Amino acid sequence: MAGKRKSIYVCSECGTTSPKWYGKCPGCGQWNTMNEEMMESVSPKLSGVRSARTGSLPRAVALSELSASEEERYHTGMGELDRVLGGGIVKGSLILVSGEPGIGKSTILLQICQHLGQTLKILYVSGEESGRQIKLRAARLGVDSENLYILTETDIQLIIEQIREQKPDLVMIDSIQTMNFTDLSSSPGSVTQVRECTNAVMRAAKALEIPALIVGHVNKDGAIAGPKVLEHIVDAVLYFEGDRQMSYRMLRAIKNRYGSTNEIGVFEMGEDGLHQVENPSQAMLSGRPSHVAGTCVTCVIEGSRPILAEIQGLATTSGYGNPRRMATGFDYNRMSLLLAVLEKRSGYFFSRLDAYVNVVGGLRLDEPACDLAVALSLISSLKNKPISDSTIAFGEIGLAGELRSVTQIDARISEAKRLGFQTCVIPAHSLSRTRVKWDGIRLIGAKNVKEAFEAAIE
Repeated sequence: MAGKRKSIYVCSECGTTSPKWYGKCPGCGQWNTMNEEMMESVSPKLSGVRSARTGSLPRAVALSELSASEEERYHTGMGELDRVLGGGIVKGSLILVSGEPGIGKSTILLQICQHLGQTLKILYVSGEESGRQIKLRAARLGVDSENLYILTETDIQLIIEQIREQKPDLVMIDSIQTMNFTDLSSSPGSVTQVRECTNAVMRAAKALEIPALIVGHVNKDGAIAGPKVLEHIVDAVLYFEGDRQMSYRMLRAIKNRYGSTNEIGVFEMGEDGLHQVENPSQAMLSGRPSHVAGTCVTCVIEGSRPILAEIQGLATTSGYGNPRRMATGFDYNRMSLLLAVLEKRSGYFFSRLDAYVNVVGGLRLDEPACDLAVALSLISSLKNKPISDSTIAFGEIGLAGELRSVTQIDARISEAKRLGFQTCVIPAHSLSRTRVKWDGIRLIGAKNVKEAFEAAIE
């Protein structure tokens, strides 16, 4: 007689399991995320690697017999996407594309089908849209490749069988949260379903050496929905950043087994899809006001690419008992720290004023090198003295009010000079670290924030 199946409770945020229900997850601390699921041993019918290649058991191969030159990458036709992937899509890799709803995940996958479809056979699996909806979206994006095949199905077992029969060169699944294993009793999108469906796709991709791109949703906190193990299964995790109400999108690699995780790709959303922004610095500074107090330009390093960003600061009389602090695109706690340093060490008093910081263009800046530009924009608004339009500033601010040196100083100065800036305010220690004799741009070394502000308004 078969034993009675037991039920367990699984957290939808982190995947923590428990034999009893908790209002607060003991793993991640989130409330009302423990969902009941039936405990069952998962033995997918599609897990046999034996029938995928040769019909025999896998054999161990000596490392010396393997050749690294066999790695083949498919170029997507988008230089920004290839940059983030490390040069293109590797055969047999599993790539997770995630981001908020409506930010462009499905759009970019369908767009690259036009270029890849010239030489590759592509299977596009959709569990959210009908074939007619995909056709209408493809017509809007200008995608009409004859090698693009559409499959509207949510049963992962049937999808894997279609992959084995058709043997496409590339598979796209939109989205993994809509896929389900019929052998499991849990509902689609649950922790068990997401984990097992991803495992099934991963086994097929590795066995048949077919690269697969899967779309993953995010939860209300911005993290990828499903268990954390989902990010460990895949080879690369690409995450779209940016506000849906703004046109610019940043594609960042959180994990990449075949390339760097420091590179980003910049795109602009238009009516006919995503467009590459090959010169993000110039795009971010377009429409910048001149001779206005409270704005300063800085340079951040994203991977190997220097990007200029405009930071706006506003200090105004508070209408409340407690002054308000608000930061968009910049860390709120870091902003509070800088305000405390400016008041204690430099004599700029913000304790009774509302302070706001905004990074133009939807960028998210978390590098300490932008501390000086944030401080100068706030001081400029406080004193109502505009910073020179031809001046750029970058440097880290310490708790003693001193300016600390930053990395890759020459790359930052070179990018500033290329875009026409004539004065660069940097930490005094960074002057001795420059290896190039700069002509056409004036370098000013400052030891503290007050010296930097006096140099920036000249």
